[in-house]
Amino acid sequence: MYPGHVSQQRNSGTLILVAPIESVPKPQERGEACLVLLHPPGPDIGRQTPLARQSYIIGRDTEADLVISRSAVSRQHAQLSRDEQGEWWAIDMGSTNGTFVNELKVQRQCLVDGDQVRFGDAIFKFLNGANIESAYHEEIYRMTILDGLTGVHNKRYFLEFLDRELAGAKRQGHALGVVMFDIDFFKKVNDERGHLAGDHVLKEISGRIKSRMRREDLFARYGGEEFVCVLASTGLEGSVIFAEHLRNMVCERPVMFDNQPIAITVSLGVSCAFNEPNLDPPTLIKRADDNLYAAKRGGRNQVVPSPHSLNLR
Repeated sequence: MYPGHVSQQRNSGTLILVAPIESVPKPQERGEACLVLLHPPGPDIGRQTPLARQSYIIGRDTEADLVISRSAVSRQHAQLSRDEQGEWWAIDMGSTNGTFVNELKVQRQCLVDGDQVRFGDAIFKFLNGANIESAYHEEIYRMTILDGLTGVHNKRYFLEFLDRELAGAKRQGHALGVVMFDIDFFKKVNDERGHLAGDHVLKEISGRIKSRMRREDLFARYGGEEFVCVLASTGLEGSVIFAEHLRNMVCERPVMFDNQPIAITVSLGVSCAFNEPNLDPPTLIKRADDNLYAAKRGGRNQVVPSPHSLNLR
């Protein structure tokens, strides 16, 4: 361990940050930088690691400057180094699972403010500049509403959004559609191809769907491999059409990982709110979730609409 460093050991599978104890000045000058942990979830999520030295070794090795105690991270995975001009570089050190900047695999890459840097399956946001403290607090806020892995909204934001949208739909007499889906046999992907492949599938599928959403709608990760869409001013028929489009969009082409295809399908459940003054968000969610599991029981890779909503178009 380098002099002046502290470490905190935790159970296997968690992330252990080792940062210089002298690196706590108020960030006021250009060139000061830090890393903010975005993924994986856990007690260290959102942890800020100031970068006050010229160079940091990053890896699973307990003697590294930034210790990431995860199996997908090599013992000496990468180096962060600041050059004479004050620019920070991410340099891969022959890691097994690679170093990525904004999801592009790199050997040596100059970092700019706002870049996402991934070491194995650990994702960080790189912040650099005069307003680093305000940028850090903005990132912490984003983490309260966005999923760190996929970049789509999280369950907490979805629940708040649905509550507002359902109340508004009731006032205005509009319909509101909910589509819940999860990835079929996702555990098999993790078991056979590894968790990095599973993470890649989640990001790839999220990216496909996010690009097709209307601005007034919401796409969120509900948990694990389960996702949800809220469709403003959309009745049952329109919600089922959307869900079928989404199903085809996922299964029409495989997800590529390490130049190998992974065939993916999804099962979907649909519900709709219209002319039900006493309907609450948990009931609307349960209807969609029940139909999702009916789709799975029925053979997967299919859409099941809500029987409760068949007369509410």
